[in-house]
Parts: sequence; structure tokens; C-alpha cells
Amino acid sequence: MKNREVSLERSLTLSHLVLFGLAYLAPMIVFGIYGTVAQATHGLEASAYLVALVAMFFTAFSYTQMVKAFPVAGSAYTYTRKSLNPHLGFMVGWATLLDYVFIPMAIWLIGSAYFNAAFPAVPTWLWVVSFILVTTVINIFGIKLSTKVNSLMMVFQFLVIAFFIILSIKSIVGGMGEATLVSINPFINGHVSFSFVLAGASIACYSFLGFDAISTFTEEALHPEKNIPRAIILTTVIGGAIFIVSSYFTQLVHPNFNNFKSIDSAGFEIAKQIGGNLFSSIFLAGIIIAQFASGISAQASASRLLYAMGRDSVLPKKFFGYLHPKYKTPVLNIILVAVIGLLALKLNVSTSTSFINFGAFIAFTLVNVSVIAHYYVKGRRRVGKDNLFFLLFPLIGVCFDFWLLVNLDKNALVLGGIWAACGFAYLLFLTKMFKNQPPEMHFENVDEAV
Repeated sequence: MKNREVSLERSLTLSHLVLFGLAYLAPMIVFGIYGTVAQATHGLEASAYLVALVAMFFTAFSYTQMVKAFPVAGSAYTYTRKSLNPHLGFMVGWATLLDYVFIPMAIWLIGSAYFNAAFPAVPTWLWVVSFILVTTVINIFGIKLSTKVNSLMMVFQFLVIAFFIILSIKSIVGGMGEATLVSINPFINGHVSFSFVLAGASIACYSFLGFDAISTFTEEALHPEKNIPRAIILTTVIGGAIFIVSSYFTQLVHPNFNNFKSIDSAGFEIAKQIGGNLFSSIFLAGIIIAQFASGISAQASASRLLYAMGRDSVLPKKFFGYLHPKYKTPVLNIILVAVIGLLALKLNVSTSTSFINFGAFIAFTLVNVSVIAHYYVKGRRRVGKDNLFFLLFPLIGVCFDFWLLVNLDKNALVLGGIWAACGFAYLLFLTKMFKNQPPEMHFENVDEAV
């Protein structure tokens, strides 16, 4: 009897895909970085999230167009390589690597800041190391969070967010903060320059990272040609709405953006202010669950990407392409991501999230350019609404993404520039000064590595 070829089962509906996308976004992250965004915008958090949503909407739309053109894994790297240039594609892949490898560090840092706020006697570095050790051990042994567990975690996050908003409204009606439920102050302040909003929006975009990950489920989705693009847009819009509404009421109940013991755990302070010790404990549990689950997923994803690059000889294969013979996991990559995560001991939330966004904005910009190159230039799609979808929309996305890129934290721009320079130097080495094509990365069939 011949063995049947094993293939992925198409079972994911539109609602499944949106749920996955929102789980990847981790909605409670709006509170995780609230203090950082509040200080950067001088109290215009809701406005920053609105700008971020507009920017991400146009970029998300470009992703939906490129998913239709190239329904395979690889995302921004594949789109740029196929539509523009293999060398440029490598640089986008290098920028994407920045996101994957350093996102776990930011997640562990945010979670540790909230633990430290609840238990100030315990030093932050101990929480950072504990986070890293636990998630690293879990990922080495190859334990995965099931869909049911992820769903329960999402329900818990939504409940905590809902209670936070309800308690905020109750406190505002009772005279706390602005003492009014309708105000333009979270959006507009004549004494605050719009440049502060842009600076905050460049950080707020960290909350949206992951909407493009839905494209990796193309082979498991029902009617993927319709549901994948819809899920990307819905995830972006629903996530953005949650971020804007949450930051709006948080700003109303606590309008003083400078009055925090620690900006890295400002959400916890406000939760305690509006709900007392009981709700602040529930809130802390929500933040920790969200960060813990995200940390496991992010470290696993980073090790997967490094493994794919090592297997395809983009990175040294002996190290990065190694799988543990028993656990079937990329142990060396997992440990490397853990070691990189120790940088959290020296960085703050603002710099770490901005540093990660550097790579994201580079990738997002090139995805928008890829739409123009693939459809408008090469495909000559220039009739009627084509001019809107394949030229105007992606151009708006390019402008927003570049605008936010240059408004990143100066330290993040320096660190990001160094990362890009290292990638360019490595590209020169791989291609022997552009004499050869860079090796192509293949992202399929590496699920056993995580």
C-alpha cells in the first residue's frame, strides 16, 4: 500500500483567521506600552494610535494585494524579492530578522516591568532572566500552546480590557480625571506639536506588528483568496479600534502623562487607581498571560526564521541549521534568541520597541513599493480603480511608513542603521560583491523546528 502524501487541511474560517491575528497582536499590549506612548505624545495617545491605524491600514491593504500575487510564506521578503530585486529582498529579509529576533526581548522587558511594579522588592533583572529561562526551556522541549488555550487567553484579555474601560467610565462619571466622557483632549491639544504625535505613533505601531502573519495560513484557510485578505484588514481595523478606544478612556481617567512612578508600568498604576487591589491583580494577570504567551510564540518564531536561513545557507548552516536529534527543535537558535533577550537588562521599553519598529517600517515600505512594481509597472494594471489600488493606496502607505520611520527614537535609528549596515556588508560577502545572486530563503515545511 502506497503512503499518501501528507498535506495541510483546509479548515480555518474567516473568524479563525481573525482570532489568530488578534492573538498575535496581543490587544493588552496597548496598556503594556501606554506610559511610553503617553510620554512621547505629551498626552495625545489616542491621536497617535489613530495615525498608526491609518498608516497600518494602507500597508495592510498592500499585503492583501501581494498575498494574491504570491500566496506563499515569506511575506515581505518574498514580495520584494519577486517584485523588485533579489538583493533588495535580502535586505528586507534582514530587516524582518530584526523584528523576529528582538521582539522577544521587548516582550520580556514589558512583562518584567509589570512584575516589578507589583513586586518592587524583586529586582527587574531577576524577572527578565526568569521570563527568558522559562520560555527558553518550553521552546527547547517543543511544547506548543494549543488553539483552545490561545482562545481562552484571548477571551481573558478581552474581558480585562472590557472591565478596564467600564471601570474607567465609572471613575470618570464619578469625577476622576477629565470628569467627562466626551473630550477631544486625547486627540488634539493646541499646546502640543504634531511632531510629538508622530513620535508616539512610531512607537504605537509596535502594537500592530503581526497582522501580516495571517498570510502564513494560506494553505490551511478555507477560500484563502478571499478570507486571507479580509482577515488581514479586519485584524488591523479591529485591533486599531481596541487600541484607540482603550487609550481614549485611559487618557480621560488619567490625563497627567507625567504622573507615573514608572512609565514602563503605567497601565498597572492606572488599573490600581480605578479598580483597587483586586482589579489591579486581575489586570496584572492579564498582562503577564499576554506577554508570556507572546514570548513563547515570538521566541519560537524567531528560532524558526533563523533555522530557515541556516538550512538554506543564508546564515552559517552548521550553527543555524542545527536541529536537536531528540526534541527536533533548533536549540542553538532558541538559546541565541535568549542571549539576545538579555539586552533587555540595558534597554527601556521606548528604545526597544522603536528599534524593532525600524525593521518593520523598512519591510512595510518595501511591501507598498512591491505593489506598485508588480501590478502597476510590470502588470500594467492602470485602468479605473487600478490607479487607486495599485498606485495611490501604496504610495500613501509608503509616505506614512517613511514618515513614521524618520520619527523613531534617535537611539533606535542609530541601532537600526548599524543593523542595516551589517546586513549590507554580509550581503556583499554572500554575493561576492554582487557577482552572484543571494541564496533564496524557503520558509515552507519547517513547522517541526518549533
